[in-house]
Amino acid sequence: MRFGIVLQTDPPAWEVVDRMRRAEELGFDHGWTFDSCVLWQEPFVIHSQILAATERMVVGPMVTNPRTRDWTVTASTFATLNEMFGDRTVCGIGRGDSALRVTGGEPTTLASLGRAVAVIRDLAEGREVDLDGTAVRLPWVRGGRLPVWMGAYGPKALELAGRVADGVILQLADPLLVRWMVEHVRDAARAAGRDPASITVCAAAPAYVGTDLAHAREQCRWFGGMVGNHVADLVRRYGDRSEAVPAALTDYIRGREGYDYSHHGRAGNPSTEFVPDDVVDRFCLLGPPGAHRDRLAELADAGVDQFAAYAMHDAVEHAMREYGSSIIPRS
Repeated sequence: MRFGIVLQTDPPAWEVVDRMRRAEELGFDHGWTFDSCVLWQEPFVIHSQILAATERMVVGPMVTNPRTRDWTVTASTFATLNEMFGDRTVCGIGRGDSALRVTGGEPTTLASLGRAVAVIRDLAEGREVDLDGTAVRLPWVRGGRLPVWMGAYGPKALELAGRVADGVILQLADPLLVRWMVEHVRDAARAAGRDPASITVCAAAPAYVGTDLAHAREQCRWFGGMVGNHVADLVRRYGDRSEAVPAALTDYIRGREGYDYSHHGRAGNPSTEFVPDDVVDRFCLLGPPGAHRDRLAELADAGVDQFAAYAMHDAVEHAMREYGSSIIPRS
């Protein structure tokens, strides 16, 4: 299994760069950041400095979206970074959440997302695309390569990822739900004539290493609220008792009364008090190193190729060191 670290681009930006450099030294293969330009600093500027400060780390957003950035700009950005630093980027992309909603927008449609995946990848790899009747190509791209990984939760999004994406990002670490999601992706890939094994599966969730489980839960409860935003969209689409979506994913948001994005992705988020302990335990990796290794083994058995650790709590450096010393080498 490979490992990634997920950071917010809070100022100072150089601290994010330095933390990514240390993460590479500790054995993390991928460096991910949020992409929400109102809430945090511009990620792609920081990505260029992360790439300059590291040697092997693959860098990308978790996740960007097709609406706040023009598709040609996104493709050109990735292609430029790859030309400067080698093919060391990955485009994580989804329908959008905070980046759109904090400015009064809504997530894009799956149809638009699927088209964006193809257009961004083709342009960044030097191929010509048809943009509403206009032929567009980046003439300076030579031999480009850009994997595009799609964030997904519900059946239709998972099936779209299986048809068009190079990888899928599952933002939770519940082995049962991950297995259900991976099966949807692989079934769709087979139906589209693709090799299911060619699609990289990344599970992303907070990782808190320590023996004080109650404290760890409070530091990571925010994640259940963040996931709850996407789950609420699923409930609106499928209903709260739909056989299309497992109750283990949807039942917990019954107590959700809204969400304040000013606390998005942060420990102590008051909008996440509805998230019960068992959901925190299922969605996140908590406990001593052995508990993390056990869960990672379950995730690997469910089809996960990479675990990306969200580092938004009060023990980031400790978690990174523990992963580097006793979890990554033994997983």
